[in-house]
Amino acid sequence: MQSLYGAIANYKLNYMEKKSKGLGDTIAKITKATGIKKVVDTVAKTVNKDCGCGKRQETLNRLFPYNN
Repeated sequence: MQSLYGAIANYKLNYMEKKSKGLGDTIAKITKATGIKKVVDTVAKTVNKDCGCGKRQETLNRLFPYNN
């Protein structure tokens, strides 16, 4: 089992250090952290369709950019 320190370090490495360009990146991070992305990918693979997540992420980034 992973220690609490290891879990926090892993979270920072995977989710916090990559700056979001816009709302799409933030939503992508949240869905990955909560496991929603894995479920969506599994269902999309099962029905043999693209989930459209990447395109949606790019669109949201373009419409709602962050001023970094």
